[in-house]
Formats: sequence, C-alpha cells, structure tokens
Amino acid sequence: MSFAGGASRYLLGRAILAWAGEGFPWHTLTINVTGSLAMGIVAAVIIRLGDPSHGAWRLLLMGGFLGGYTTFSAYSLDMLTLLRDGHWVRAVAYGAGSGVLGLAVCVIGFVAVSRTS
Repeated sequence: MSFAGGASRYLLGRAILAWAGEGFPWHTLTINVTGSLAMGIVAAVIIRLGDPSHGAWRLLLMGGFLGGYTTFSAYSLDMLTLLRDGHWVRAVAYGAGSGVLGLAVCVIGFVAVSRTS
C-alpha cells in the first residue's frame, strides 16, 4: 500500500506543479493537508468501529497508504492525540521540536554535503 500512497503523492504533486507552478510549494502543502485530513478520518472510523482485525486496517491504511502518501499525516495525528489527551506542553514541544529540529538537521545535512567534493 505504501507504493500506492507514494504513486498518488507523485501524480498529485505533478498535477499541482503543472497547474500552480513552482513559486510556492502548493504541491507539498496540498499533500500534507489532504493526508492529514485522511489520517483523521481513518483514525476516527477505526476508533468508532473498533479494529477486530487487530490493527490490520490501521497498518494498511495509516502506515501503508498514508505513510507512502505523506508522513506529515502521522505528525498531525500525534499532535491531535497529545492535545486530545490534555498534554498541551508536550504537544507544543513536539510541534516546535519537529519543525525547528527538522529544519536544523536539514540545513546541517545540506551544508555538510555541499562542502564536500
């Protein structure tokens, strides 16, 4: 299923780039937002119906398809879970840490490779 999610991301991303151009990352924003919406829907349905297959649907849809489509949806669900459970400080730390640390290590990796021959 992750192949189907990745292929969907690629095809949708290409279509959005062709339509909107490259001035702003609309393709990534759209994929992150639609993936997060789908993650919320799937999580709510699985909770409502229960998961008699012992996590198979969760793994197939959330870890497989949506994991291939965008890992941002997992970030969004983690944030929702922390907030829903009343862990506001943890949610802020997780949100800020993911953004700041993610950008910092991306810069480190980029600079490290850019400086090597």
